[in-house]
Amino acid sequence: MKKHHVFLSLGSNIDRSNNIRRCLTTLADLFGEVLSSPVYESEPVGFQGACFYNLTVKIETSLSLKQLTKVLKEVEDQQGRLRGGERFSSRTLDIDVLTYDSLCGVYEGIELPRPELFYNAFVLLPMAMLAAQQIETKSNKSYSALWQEHQDQILRKQKLWVVDFAFPNKVKVVGHSS
Repeated sequence: MKKHHVFLSLGSNIDRSNNIRRCLTTLADLFGEVLSSPVYESEPVGFQGACFYNLTVKIETSLSLKQLTKVLKEVEDQQGRLRGGERFSSRTLDIDVLTYDSLCGVYEGIELPRPELFYNAFVLLPMAMLAAQQIETKSNKSYSALWQEHQDQILRKQKLWVVDFAFPNKVKVVGHSS
């Protein structure tokens, strides 16, 4: 069965250390090896609230995009994610599919690669740390090059900083935090 390479963005601003740690453990239990960027803290975008912890992880799965999305929503729900509220609001856990293999376009209602990769520091910087030399399909540039190209503009709008985080043993941290 074919394994798909998937990058996910994780975020939490409610009991964030516990929710991120539980999510990483669950992902490792479901998918095996989880590669992770460092964890970054950032101010919320689009609303007033507590700062978020954000990171990017890589998993491999034989699930289709539709099946994977269903599983990820279940993981969010198990950690108290409330649905139906305002789009920009505090949350226990947010998991977004950033890339699924090299798909480019709208699939299962999800735009891939995820547009946030190009304008949110809390998505692009962790991706550049985790997959620095991987080529992004729309721009045909590496994630490291995209970060170098856009960091000044992005960081004027949104600040973020790396945080010390106790990762579960099942997770391998990749990248540096500069």
